[in-house]
Amino acid sequence: MGDLSGNYEIRRFPAVAEGGEGYAAAAAWARAVAFGFHDATRSADHVARSMATYQRDGRIFTGAYQAATVAQHSLPAEVPVATFGTFRKTLNVGFGRMLEAQMVTAVTVRTSHRRRGLLRRMMTEDLQAARDDGIGVAALTASEGSIYGRFGYGVASLERSVKVDTTARFSLRHQATGAVEVADPKVLLEVAPKVFDRVHRHTPGSLGRQEWYWLLASGSLNREGKEDPAVKAALHYGPNGDVDGYVSYRFAGWDTTPATVEVVDLVAATDHAYLELWQYLGAIDLVDRVTWNEAPVDDPLAWALTDPRCIDASDSRDMLWLRILDVKKALEARHYPADGRLVLHVGDPLGLTAGTFALDVDAGQAGVGLLPQGTPPDLAMDVAGLSSIYLGGVCPVTLKAAGTIGEATPGAAFQARQMFAVERATHCLTHF
Repeated sequence: MGDLSGNYEIRRFPAVAEGGEGYAAAAAWARAVAFGFHDATRSADHVARSMATYQRDGRIFTGAYQAATVAQHSLPAEVPVATFGTFRKTLNVGFGRMLEAQMVTAVTVRTSHRRRGLLRRMMTEDLQAARDDGIGVAALTASEGSIYGRFGYGVASLERSVKVDTTARFSLRHQATGAVEVADPKVLLEVAPKVFDRVHRHTPGSLGRQEWYWLLASGSLNREGKEDPAVKAALHYGPNGDVDGYVSYRFAGWDTTPATVEVVDLVAATDHAYLELWQYLGAIDLVDRVTWNEAPVDDPLAWALTDPRCIDASDSRDMLWLRILDVKKALEARHYPADGRLVLHVGDPLGLTAGTFALDVDAGQAGVGLLPQGTPPDLAMDVAGLSSIYLGGVCPVTLKAAGTIGEATPGAAFQARQMFAVERATHCLTHF
């Protein structure tokens, strides 16, 4: 709890399910979040169902509350003017290695209370507390691209939206090894977490999912807080009969031209499962297009199609933003496919983990040491730059060309590219 010039009070409290002590405060906090993201006013049932998932996720809510007299007829004092939420899940940092991450979400500041230092206060205090608690990285997904760089976050993974033509042009150069069967979407409440866990363990950049995803995929709870009877599901069975992939989807309606199916969630634990789920989607009767808003940029589908122009894709956009809180902890958590030594000078606008560090890799294992101030580095960058290259999703040579990374030793950026490479394309399927 704190005070900002006597006008605001910062409060932190856990998510509480309906009926629990403090539920009214949690519901008021959720009301402020909905307002900040221009959502329709949530019904009491929507709030209650959402709060139950937040409690299971172990979310912590932070709010800035007016301590002075609230203007007559305005929103009451119990509704915060700024919000900030966190919970913790594991981050795949490559080669199956996991690192616990502080996941930041629900960041809002009411228009009439901006430029008062509220976001900076909540963000810096939370990042410091997470670091003090031994957390090596923080992560978020950003609704605006200009906000979080000043706090040391860098873009670490990309995604794109695709529209796939599934008329007679659609054909994959792939011989099926398994089978796809339609299922009741509600089975995903049981099946989806197991399949996603397999994907999470082999996908660099993947973050553990919050409870809400299983409800969304199964049609149990849509973004408006209601059950979605339009959701359908199909499961992929591998050669041994185990479910190793699924897709949930909905028909966009007969007034949509061309007739379109929208992917709600597509998760495949094997390359065969991924392509065979697309074969299923491409074969749905009376449908000419399939859309997906969370598709990978480096997508094997494009290379498996006999006509890759079946895919109409948006430009890639930032998805996961990462913020290293402890350089030594984060770098030593990784496996490196190339051995070598790099001296990295890291700046930090918040002063959490600045310094010059020696990264020494032998047989894929890293040792990181803090060097004396003034030691000449091979590469110089701020913590946002280091956070961007950390998961292998952003190329150090590209950041050097952009001026984000300074190269003092010729070839050091290329060496970093080799050392920070990961075993498959970086992709995060978890929005939060």
